[in-house]
Amino acid sequence: MRTIGELLITAGLVVLLFVVYELYITDLFSARKQASATVALDQDWAQGRTLHADLIDGEAFAKMYIPSFGADYHFTIQEGTDAKALEVGPGHYKGTALPGEPGNFAVAGHRVGKGAPFNDLDLLASCDAIVIETQSDFFVYRVLPHSDELANWNADKAARPQCANVGTLRTDAPDGGPYGKTYGREIVTPDQGEVVAPVPHRSADVLPTAQQVSLLTLTTCHPRFSDKQRLIVHAVLTNQYPKTPGATYEQLLQAIGGV
Repeated sequence: MRTIGELLITAGLVVLLFVVYELYITDLFSARKQASATVALDQDWAQGRTLHADLIDGEAFAKMYIPSFGADYHFTIQEGTDAKALEVGPGHYKGTALPGEPGNFAVAGHRVGKGAPFNDLDLLASCDAIVIETQSDFFVYRVLPHSDELANWNADKAARPQCANVGTLRTDAPDGGPYGKTYGREIVTPDQGEVVAPVPHRSADVLPTAQQVSLLTLTTCHPRFSDKQRLIVHAVLTNQYPKTPGATYEQLLQAIGGV
């Protein structure tokens, strides 16, 4: 009994140390990698590097800001969603659109540990802004209406200034049209990869590229501490601001009076 008790105590300590490692130590490692990626990206931009279609796996190419998460919230976005890329920060689903393009610019991120860039993704409300910065532009996306807001959208939120360019994307078709299944927030199973399709939940040929809406989709595990499901946030491009030399995100917020 004494031996069994000692083994159980040891096992408990191992589990506790593993939890501490996953929740805190990996955050420290990821913060260092994120800082290095940001410095490298800033150097690339200073040398005039522009965004191009043949991105390099594991290399940063854009930055993300979410104003409602505070002034300190900013992450560089890497190309790819493998484990190595996501240890650095949010990762771009290869083959999906680039920032500002028609289609679906899709990004994955950890919710717990490894920097946890998407820990609070469930707190995003409809019309909240998500800003993507590239070498040449700032792109402002806003979260689409949630499914339970559709019925009263025009009466409740559509008149708010931040919702000026945010619609439901639905048409009068019985199924709501090509974007009839695209809401600001949804919970799906891990095998539902169609959430990052050019038109979410639709086949590739449902709309020609030129007619596709410019979307941003963020994905993370759900609920916290579990990977049984995925939390999905869809946002629509509402504004594009070309950058002047030396322009910063803080200057953008001042110039437009916040987002």
